[in-house]
Amino acid sequence: MFSSNSSEPELLKALLEPLLDDFQYWFGRSRTLLESNEITFLGPDGQADLLERVTQAQQEVSTAQMLLKATDGKVGVETAVLMPWHRLVAECWNVSMRFRAESEAL
Repeated sequence: MFSSNSSEPELLKALLEPLLDDFQYWFGRSRTLLESNEITFLGPDGQADLLERVTQAQQEVSTAQMLLKATDGKVGVETAVLMPWHRLVAECWNVSMRFRAESEAL
């Protein structure tokens, strides 16, 4: 819980750091899945496209993390930037769940 006298940069850092860490975690897991398995329902082009988007998002999140650290929490990330990352994580979760379900059915 945050105290009411927390400074804005401290609050931003306390909220944004874990969020960015979560994005890195899920994009890393997704990248591992996409690089280590043939996901037939995506097809080769679809899998390559998703992998490329995940890799790009990972680089963007890394940049945001570096800026947050370099400015000691004084720089945030626009919601317009966060939302595509969130949608991509959700897409990756769906792919992962379907891949597992289809693999278990074999």
